[in-house]
Amino acid sequence: MPRTSSKIFMALICLMVFAQGGIGGKDNADSRLWPVGDSAGWSFGVLGWPNYKPFKAGDVLLFSYKHGTHNVVQVNTVAQYSMCEVPRNATVWSTGKDRVTLARGMSFFICGIPGHCHKGMKIAVTAR
Repeated sequence: MPRTSSKIFMALICLMVFAQGGIGGKDNADSRLWPVGDSAGWSFGVLGWPNYKPFKAGDVLLFSYKHGTHNVVQVNTVAQYSMCEVPRNATVWSTGKDRVTLARGMSFFICGIPGHCHKGMKIAVTAR
């Protein structure tokens, strides 16, 4: 009887993994890594970089820059994005190799170093 129980348990585990689209889940298998700014990285003038790119929920943005020169701040609203405003509760990355997984919908990212966002270090991304 214990052997039957362990076989049933293993079958249930396999079924659960299969139902979720594999060990990493469906989104992970289909996700794409997007180097922000391509070869230029996270830098001034990156504003138009997201245009016409087919982002999906689960895709990962890679923000590459020299540590200490920039950062990445996720802002919550179009107004904060437009005005380059860093809210108190903002998520901030500063490693120079920051990976951010996109959620469905619009996401807004700016550089929080004073003056950088106003010089074009910001992107708005829509993931389907």
